[in-house]
Amino acid sequence: MSGVGSAGPQGQDAMDITPSDAARRMATEDLTLVDVREPYEWEAGHVPGSIHVEMAALGDRLDEIPEDRPVAFLCLGGARSGLVASTLRARGYDAYNVEGGFRAWFETGLPTEPDGATVAPH
Repeated sequence: MSGVGSAGPQGQDAMDITPSDAARRMATEDLTLVDVREPYEWEAGHVPGSIHVEMAALGDRLDEIPEDRPVAFLCLGGARSGLVASTLRARGYDAYNVEGGFRAWFETGLPTEPDGATVAPH
């Protein structure tokens, strides 16, 4: 994650939220959801209203991550997004990791796009 720094193992210093809680907070609060997966994973299926900033580009695109409101990060299973959330939380962001990632979001039956969205293998 060039330019962002490093953090310890998954979950260290990260605050996890469930996919259902993330969806609720996106609808009722100003939670921003950032998908850090690779482009092919995003194209296979993603969360409506989320923004895509792949993990490798995060250091160059930090200006797209709001510092003034809560932000949750999502990857396929929670490992990459947990690292990102931990790193940004250490930098003062109100950052969360979506527990179980897009796979859990998809399996919970929460909204996805495009039509026929799938979970791309990592």
